[in-house]
Amino acid sequence: MGGAAPADTVTQKEFDDFHLYDIHRTVSLQNHETKQLQFLDATGVTLQRSYEFNGNEATRQGFYPGYHDTNSSPGTTAVTHVSVREEIKNSTANHLGMPLPSGRLRLYRREDSGQMQFVGESMVQHTPVEQTITMVSGNAFDVTATRKQTDFHVDNAGHVITESFEIKISNQKAQAVTVNDVEHMNRCQNWEITQKSTEFKKTDSATAEFPVVVPAKGETTLSYSVRYTW
Repeated sequence: MGGAAPADTVTQKEFDDFHLYDIHRTVSLQNHETKQLQFLDATGVTLQRSYEFNGNEATRQGFYPGYHDTNSSPGTTAVTHVSVREEIKNSTANHLGMPLPSGRLRLYRREDSGQMQFVGESMVQHTPVEQTITMVSGNAFDVTATRKQTDFHVDNAGHVITESFEIKISNQKAQAVTVNDVEHMNRCQNWEITQKSTEFKKTDSATAEFPVVVPAKGETTLSYSVRYTW
């Protein structure tokens, strides 16, 4: 977390409902020039990493009363990237513990030879002390997924849509991983999972999340069917 050049200690104080920061150094700017300043450099920070596949995020739609979509989805997606998500506790025990303003956060990790290597970055929001920074640091290289619609049927007279999907997740890493497959139920407001190969969690009125364990150097297939009514 941080950049290549060390920075002086940043201090902050509360003011009204805001925080004021002092970077304790001056910066020279040429006309029309923009500079990026390192705000904080922390080492020994621990994080929790997870993997997420969001195969139909691009087709997510807003709902309104009575809305329903009877158009069939494309048959098979191309290989879609699996994102790498990081959760970092902003606490003193985790070598942080300062109210953090929004900005770009960069992650580095030390490899076996001792060399620090850049492993990802993302823009993050204002984060108070003792809260968790959640960021997508990039896409996994060795974990990929494809999503295929295997069945689709519309009964306009009965006001029912049924469809099924198959999601294949491949893992070429040397260890097993768990990938959280996020499925957005886009057809209409009333939906029910009628068949599933693994358990899921309903995270909001239009989203189901399936945790999928994928073995090392292996592949796992998730399948589910959903029934919509209006």
